[in-house]
Amino acid sequence: MTDRGPVLVVGGTGMLGSQVVSRLLAGGKQVRALVRPGSDAGRLEQLGATIARGDMMDPESLAHAMDGVDAVITSAAGYTHHREGDTPVTDTVGNINLVDEASRAGIRRFVLTSILTCDQTPEVPHFWHKKLTEDRLEELGVPFVALRPGAFLEQIARFGDPFSEGRLRWFGSSSVPLTYVLASDLAGYLAAAVDASGVERQRIDIGWDRPVTMQDIADISSRMLGRQIELVLNPINQMGPDFQAMMEWFGTGRYVADTSLQREVFGPPPTAENAVARLLTSLGHKLL
Repeated sequence: MTDRGPVLVVGGTGMLGSQVVSRLLAGGKQVRALVRPGSDAGRLEQLGATIARGDMMDPESLAHAMDGVDAVITSAAGYTHHREGDTPVTDTVGNINLVDEASRAGIRRFVLTSILTCDQTPEVPHFWHKKLTEDRLEELGVPFVALRPGAFLEQIARFGDPFSEGRLRWFGSSSVPLTYVLASDLAGYLAAAVDASGVERQRIDIGWDRPVTMQDIADISSRMLGRQIELVLNPINQMGPDFQAMMEWFGTGRYVADTSLQREVFGPPPTAENAVARLLTSLGHKLL
C-alpha cells in the first residue's frame, strides 16, 4: 500500500496514546506525535515517532502539526488530570480546535477515542464532551470514525496492584454489569481504524464478549490465582461531581456495549476471562 503520509497521534504521552504509537509503528506507519512544549517526548522518540511540539489550545501549533498528515488519532482526555496541563477545557475547546484544524487540513481520516453511551449522558460532563466532538466532526464533514470504549480495567491497578493485596477496591455497585476494555486492545483498534473500510461516520462500541460486574472480575481473578480476591466497595461521595455522576450512570445498568459492529470491523471481542488473565499476567502474576 502506498504510504499516504504520517499519522498524527494526539495524547501520545498517555497510557493509551503511547500504545497507539507503538501499534502504528509496528504496522509500518510513519507517526508524528503532538507533544506539549516542556513535556518529555523521549519515550516516543525512542519508539521511532517524530515530535511536533504544540498544544490543543493553540490552533496555530495544530495547523503546523497537521502539515502533510494523512490521518489523526486522538486519545487526549483533559478530565483525567493524568499529565501536567490536563484540564476539562481540553475536552471542550481543545477538541473543537483539533477538529477545526483537521477540517482545514483536509485530513483523510480522523479517529476519535470517544466514550461508550456518551450520547445518552448530558449529566456526565466528560462523556457529553465526547458527544459534542463527534457532532463537530459530523457538522464539518470531517471523515471520521469514533470508537466508544467501556471503562478501562487497568484503572483498578492505577494506585497499586490490588491482586497482590487480595483486595479489589471499587466505587460502584458490586452487582450491576458494565462494559470494560483493556487499553492495549483499544490501542490496536484505534491503529487499525486508520485504514479500516466502511467505517466513516460510524460510532463503534468497544467491549468484551459480555458485560460483567466487579464481583465477577474478583471471582474470575480468584479462580485464576487460586486465592480469594475480596471486593471492597468505597462510597462515591469521596470523589468529585463528574466522577459521582459517572458512577451513578454506571448504576443504571445501561453502560453496556453493543459489540456487533466491533466484531464486524475488528473481529471477535475478547472474553472477560481472556482480558482479566492478560491484566493479571501484565502485573506479573502466575495463573493456575
